[in-house]
Formats: sequence, structure tokens, C-alpha cells
Amino acid sequence: MKWNKYTLKTRTEAEDIISSMMMDVGVEGIEIEDKIPLTEQDKAQMFVDIMPIVGEDDGTAYISFYLEPEQDQEEMLRRVREGLEEIAQWMDIGEATIVASETEDKDWINNWKEFFHQFYVDDILIKPSWEEVKPEDREKLLIQIDPGTAFGTGMHETTQLCIRQIKKYVTPETTLLDVGCGSGILSIVALKLGAKSAVGTDLDPCAITATEENTEVNGIPKEQFEVMIGNIIDDKEIQDRVGYEKYDIVVANILADVLVPLTPVIVNQMKVGGLYITSGIIDDKEETVVEAVKAAGLEVLEVTYQGEWVSVTARKNG
Repeated sequence: MKWNKYTLKTRTEAEDIISSMMMDVGVEGIEIEDKIPLTEQDKAQMFVDIMPIVGEDDGTAYISFYLEPEQDQEEMLRRVREGLEEIAQWMDIGEATIVASETEDKDWINNWKEFFHQFYVDDILIKPSWEEVKPEDREKLLIQIDPGTAFGTGMHETTQLCIRQIKKYVTPETTLLDVGCGSGILSIVALKLGAKSAVGTDLDPCAITATEENTEVNGIPKEQFEVMIGNIIDDKEIQDRVGYEKYDIVVANILADVLVPLTPVIVNQMKVGGLYITSGIIDDKEETVVEAVKAAGLEVLEVTYQGEWVSVTARKNG
């Protein structure tokens, strides 16, 4: 589907009031681009694989909005321009020029690809499908990942923390449960390292397509990796389908606020002696997750760090 895109050039100090005006006149969604530097707090709250690169702030902001072809373009533009005229009477809004263009849904889905390139997690090479393996990397363990709209290229610190712990503990007999599997990267790493089988759960239906495609491209038989959509925390049907006391490793790369209610539930899926590998934990949430893990009756084995992120590995003793 094609969309008509309109981009307004303005000043950063005016972007909030202009955005509010646009919503008031009927614009249903906007996109803001500026070069205001991210604070450390902003970065800590961004649970993303690829941190945006922001140049020097020049005071310029671009506000884009999208209209379907059947919408009355002239009427909406008239409302926006009238709103801009009112704001300009008491605030500097810069050029306030509007440029029209056309875009498609697929552009929104694929634009991230320009930022994702092959990289290493120790001796594991992770690459997208559109890049070739370098001759010097042909002996490395290769993981090929195209996340699409599901989380998980492997570039985020939390994913790398989990990969290192999986690498440390996986065996040929390992049955793994991947909670919040996203692109399937953690299960695929485990299976490529020799794990017996994996089951993934996620709330996002996009995870099904992403994991199926990534499983196939990595040469993993479908019967080795099953993915289910649903909330294992409170969905009894998903809990039953996943099964009880059958997993050697449960990995959960999810934000701390989800790990806390997840942990007392997920112990039921773990075998005695099974391991619980978690990340998605910003450093100031470390103690919160450690306390939740201990309260669920698990023994904390390791706490590892990368940047501002934390991984907690624990064991079910009985």
C-alpha cells in the first residue's frame, strides 16, 4: 500500500507544540527527526539492537505525517498550515516548508537493514542474509539472522550476554525454552552449538515468520524448534503446551519488569538442575531481578555484565 508522506521543516524547540497541533487537526500519527543528543537515561530506556547515530544538533527538526491516498489531502494540509500560521505568531517555527513524497509499507519494514552488518560474539559470526562471508571467517560458527520486525539481530548487549551464557552451558542433551524468542536468535545459537531441541514463545505474531525463516536459512530442521504465540506468564494453555519440568535451560531476554512476574511461573517448566539465563536487565534493576530469582527458590550462579546491561544465571536445585 502506498502512502502520501508530508515532511515539515521546523525548529527543535517548536516540534512538541507543532506535533500537538497536528494531532488536534486530525493527523493520526507523526514521525519526528532531529539531532538532539540522547541522554544516558534515554539510552538506558532504549531496548533496541541498533542504537541510532545522531549528528551534531543544528536546531532543525523534521516532522512527517502520512495520509492514505483516499484521504482529503488538500483539506488536511489546509488545517495544518492554518495551525502553523497561528503558532508562528508567537513562536519561531523556522522555514515551515512542507515537502510531499510517496512511500510504501515495505519501506518502513526494511529501512533498518542499512544499519545491520555482520559482527562477532567471540568466535561466533552473526550476519544478515544480504552479506557474504569473508574468506577468513569461513571456519567460524555462522549464524544468519534476518529479524524483520521481530526483536533480535544479536547486536544488543543483552542478546550477546545470553549468547555467551548459552555457549557456556549448552550440551548435546539440552532442551531449551526461549521466552520472548523474537527472531529466534538465542534458540538458533543453542541449536547450532548442538542443543537437542528448542521451544520459543513470544507475544508478537511476527516472531513466527521471523523464526521460521531464520530456522530454515540456518539449516535447522523444523521439528527441532517450535514457536508458540502467547503470554506464558498468565496463559494456562501456553503453559500446558510448553510443558512442565522438561527444560534444561530456560532463557529469557526480556526487560526486568517482565522477568519479575515471569520467574515464579517459569520455574515450573524447568527440570531439577535446570538453568535460568536472563538478561534485558539495566544495571539499576539488577538487585530487583536477583531478589525475584532467589524468591522463586533458584540459586544464583553468575551475574555478568556488558556496558550498562546485566545477565543473571541461576539453577533450580529442587
